[in-house]
Amino acid sequence: MTGELPTLELLEARHNFPCPYTFKVIGKTGTSLEFRVSACAKDLLGLDVAPPTSVKTTAGGRHESITVEPTCPRAQTVLDLYAALRGLDGVLFLF
Repeated sequence: MTGELPTLELLEARHNFPCPYTFKVIGKTGTSLEFRVSACAKDLLGLDVAPPTSVKTTAGGRHESITVEPTCPRAQTVLDLYAALRGLDGVLFLF
């Protein structure tokens, strides 16, 4: 489902936390994936409001790409959110 996820060391070397971090989630359309991705990030981060998201649907309309960009307080949060997103039903790819 995913390629190699970044290591904690790599995240800490390349980002100054807290900072926005972009996650891309790809799944089938019609599964409320955007809502579930947004809610997952909101809940894990303990936010009052869901982080910014955008959706692009493929030309054939069978799949959608959800981009979510929450502000992550530390590198471990990025890894925790990857794990939580990976567990959502309907996620085909995550990067």
